[in-house]
Amino acid sequence: MRLLRKLQILFRRETFNRELEEEMAFHRDETEKEFRAEGLDSQEARHAANRQFGNDARLRDESHETVAFWFEGMLQDLRFAIRQLRKNPGFAVTAILILTFGIGASVAIFGFVDAALIKPLPYERPNRLVGLFESIPLGLRFHLSYPDYIDWKRMNTGFQSLEVYAPYGFTMTGPAGAQQVDGAAVTAGFFRTLGVTPVLGRDFRPGEDQPKAARAILLSYGAWQRRYGGRSDVLGQTVVLDSKPATIVGVLPRDFHFAPAEPADYFETLQSYVGDCRGCHPFYGVARLKDGVSYDAAYDNIKAIAKQLEKQYPGSNRDQAAYMLPLTEVILGDIRPILLVLLAGAALLLLIATVNVASLLLVRSESRRREIAVRGALGASRARLMRQFVTEGLVLVAAGSLLGLASASWTMQMFARHIPREMMATMPYLRGLGLNGRVLLFACAISLMTGFVFSVMPALRVSWSDMRDGLTEGGRASAGMMWRRFGTNMVVIELMTAMVLLVGAGLLGKSFYRLLHVDIGLEPDHLAVLQLGAPESSYPKDPQVITMAREVVAQVSALPGVRTMGITQDLPIGDGDDTTQFRVVGRPYHGQHDEVAVRGVNSGYFPTLRTQLVRGRYFAENEDETKPHVVLINETFARKYFPGEDPVGKELIYNWDGPQPHMQIVGLIKDLKEGQLDTEPRAAMYVPFYQRPDKNFALVVRTSQAEQSLLLQMTEAVHKVDPNIATFGAQTMRDRIHDSPSAYLHRSSAWIVGGFAAIALLLSVVGLYGVIAYSVSQRTREIGVRMALGAQRGSVYRLVLGEAGWLTVLGIAAGLALSVAAAMLMRKLLFGVQAWDVSTLVAVALVLAACALLASYLPARRAASVDPVKALRAE
Repeated sequence: MRLLRKLQILFRRETFNRELEEEMAFHRDETEKEFRAEGLDSQEARHAANRQFGNDARLRDESHETVAFWFEGMLQDLRFAIRQLRKNPGFAVTAILILTFGIGASVAIFGFVDAALIKPLPYERPNRLVGLFESIPLGLRFHLSYPDYIDWKRMNTGFQSLEVYAPYGFTMTGPAGAQQVDGAAVTAGFFRTLGVTPVLGRDFRPGEDQPKAARAILLSYGAWQRRYGGRSDVLGQTVVLDSKPATIVGVLPRDFHFAPAEPADYFETLQSYVGDCRGCHPFYGVARLKDGVSYDAAYDNIKAIAKQLEKQYPGSNRDQAAYMLPLTEVILGDIRPILLVLLAGAALLLLIATVNVASLLLVRSESRRREIAVRGALGASRARLMRQFVTEGLVLVAAGSLLGLASASWTMQMFARHIPREMMATMPYLRGLGLNGRVLLFACAISLMTGFVFSVMPALRVSWSDMRDGLTEGGRASAGMMWRRFGTNMVVIELMTAMVLLVGAGLLGKSFYRLLHVDIGLEPDHLAVLQLGAPESSYPKDPQVITMAREVVAQVSALPGVRTMGITQDLPIGDGDDTTQFRVVGRPYHGQHDEVAVRGVNSGYFPTLRTQLVRGRYFAENEDETKPHVVLINETFARKYFPGEDPVGKELIYNWDGPQPHMQIVGLIKDLKEGQLDTEPRAAMYVPFYQRPDKNFALVVRTSQAEQSLLLQMTEAVHKVDPNIATFGAQTMRDRIHDSPSAYLHRSSAWIVGGFAAIALLLSVVGLYGVIAYSVSQRTREIGVRMALGAQRGSVYRLVLGEAGWLTVLGIAAGLALSVAAAMLMRKLLFGVQAWDVSTLVAVALVLAACALLASYLPARRAASVDPVKALRAE
């Protein structure tokens, strides 16, 4: 009731003011009557009553604050704060922009951290799930064979369940023709192991992954909406994948994703992939730990099983071991440490931004000392003045927070839009990136913290001694000493931080430049690529595949502007993982597993790429199954397996079971980048496509015109041969390089760190300006005395710039040491650049020194223009 009464009074202000004036006049008249009754004349009684009654203005303010609660005072403070900021637009804009940068960067990075690390994975108890791999000499995380999976599942004692999956691309045929769709083959218990239940229909039944079972399909929620309009009658429909019918039995939840198999629209049971070949490794494993079994115990158990299988099957399982990771690490990959480092950097930037704005407020408060003193002399309490400072601070932080949220949302969406589709598929947890409840709560928390810090710090400078001193502009020499010391330390830290981030951005930028200019063994200009998949039902045998491929080559070669073209089973600058074990004919064999990448290419492939032939010859167009088997190898293969020898003329054989034809090495080519741009060259062998045909292959076309204009014509030419051939992945080679995962990682790292570095540079310059400007304001009397005694302006410049110079030197020196240390920590992101790259360190130091000199020049010029007479008179 009291609160309602106060609100009522607040909105009936004129009535309240009139009643207050009447009450004050009544009490003043009664007091005056009492003094007259004591013998004072009328004039003396009036003066005595006024003295006893007190300051009218203060009584009115206290009455308003008491009766109208704090609403009216808050509104007055708010209006006054806005007027003050409008009177100083330069200060207001600078402070708000600094806060926008600090808050925006922090919220944007936290948005990524929330999506990747905080938001729980859409599985039941995801911390109990692990990913399983076989490690071989080529690497730790390689595929499983189906027989090894069966043995691991049967023999382990640490897993509640163990399943496998294989990412796969299907050729889907229907009324609209053939098209390539993404999916995965999984065992029947895969989704039960994850703890995922379909939102429509049913899960795979036990045994539905066996060869004789009917094929069943589960749809992703996105595919259900895009391709089937979200209709419930989709259940029971038949879809033809790779020329084989399958029945749709269920739809997965909206929030389900499984990054290792993404982008997957269709999940089918893997009965088509079941076999007894231990040398064939198409699967990855996922398992759920038993309750009460630790991660280490389960890992030890599965490693022991792998060792047992190695002894039991020395031919196929030699040098093969088990490897296990928590599923969260399999999904997140290397993004966790990167995000945590970025979040720490954003927090540091926010702290620096907060201190900088507090420093600017303090500098500004020096120009308002007389105003504060006058307001205090007129009756304003210290709490009242502090509240005004807090209100001004909250106005700044509110504006900075709103702009920061807007910039954070824009930044997150911008990064999400520019992530290549292939990379976005491996990070499905970023699909819901944005300003959700957790991100907004984080933004509110840092905004309140920021508002408290830089609102209260200047308010603490308000004291009665400041007010008295403010009337004469004196007494400032020692008052700000503590702040000057704190500010100088913060400036050194800011400069050091800017140095570290600028060096990091410079090294990453140089790495990205060198990555794009690495020797990839081909000339990417005027190259267009197109991938295709032919239906197995139309081309069940190798001769039919060969005939189709020759017709495709003839059709595409006839297009205007086409100079040359080639065929390959796997495009360069990719993650093609086709490998084979081989033996060198004539050398003793002791069971070793020599494994290299293998590619099937036609005679036009290397001339089209303009890959250099080092020795020997390219393939001939007529080299098919009727001709002797031949092979080309790259320089890395020759160095590794034929050191000091001429490999041309030597013979190789696939290390598979059963008799295999010998393949003669007929040529040695320069290394072609088969992996990502930042990987070491891989040993690779190339066999004629027509001796190892595949219904899934890619076209590489060199054109005399703009390659982008040829992409649609290539697709149309393929469909002239057969409209049921699925085409996809049409792009230029330049785009393939630019959008490759390694290029994107280096490019985005350079941009993110570069953005942080630019913000840190701006904040350090503003911080240095604030400290030097505050120092000059505190030393006005000293500078005036120096100039009165004959000091020239040049000496004043040297005095001020010398102070700034020492701070800059300390910041840069400390930053240089930390920069090298930080670069060592991120050396995995560097390519072709050393952590102590001298040119980058020197360039950054010069840029930072020049910016610091500019920031300190403005207060130095102000100090040099001080009028000594006015300065001494003010004291």
